[in-house]
Amino acid sequence: MEELIGRMAALLDALQAAGDQRRFFHATYQRTTIAVAAEIQRGGFTDAAWVERWDVAFADLYLDALDAALAGRSPTRPWAIAFSAPADLPPLRHVLLGMNAHINYDLPQALLAVITDEQFDDPELLARRQSDHRAIDDVLASRVGAEDDELARISGPGSLLDRLLGPLNRLGTQRFLREARSKVWANAVVLSRARRQGADAYATVLAQLEELSAAKVAALQAPGQVLLKLATTGFGVRLPG
Repeated sequence: MEELIGRMAALLDALQAAGDQRRFFHATYQRTTIAVAAEIQRGGFTDAAWVERWDVAFADLYLDALDAALAGRSPTRPWAIAFSAPADLPPLRHVLLGMNAHINYDLPQALLAVITDEQFDDPELLARRQSDHRAIDDVLASRVGAEDDELARISGPGSLLDRLLGPLNRLGTQRFLREARSKVWANAVVLSRARRQGADAYATVLAQLEELSAAKVAALQAPGQVLLKLATTGFGVRLPG
């Protein structure tokens, strides 16, 4: 985790120096990663070593996408859409675009990186993994208020409507995190079933997840209150099956 946080810090310095709009999500993600690392050190997880491997695998998917984009290569479609969002969007919108791409598309893959297909068939072990999954939800939910305050500091208080919707936005973000991450677990199970059928079957289902995730990110770029839109259209994506 220390190496991961150091890598994120170096990238944040470069993004901030360039005035790159991707710095908003990156900074939020870095602070969240630090919070998860602190919870690991506190002993807040059933299997701390597994959570650390999982968190690093998860972050690597985002960092690989960011590295590709910074090098002029094409990242996966959800990230390509999130990274290409207009620079003048509010910082909150950039954060939510990144959250949607990362949670909906990357997180199921990160789970498969640290849970074998055989382990998906072990109810006792899977219960421990799900418990730690929920514990991370609690860490993320605890960060919502502080991150909202940080974004307000960066972008200013906003309009009267923005200020009135502030408490609702915080509740909406917490609901997004829990609902989307619940669907992530179901999608990881579907991906595991496909992986057992072979590389072609897995590639087909992963492509479906990429399309669903990209469509969700694209929809969030339209004008309007983004969290209200998420509350209407649903949080997260769900693979069939």
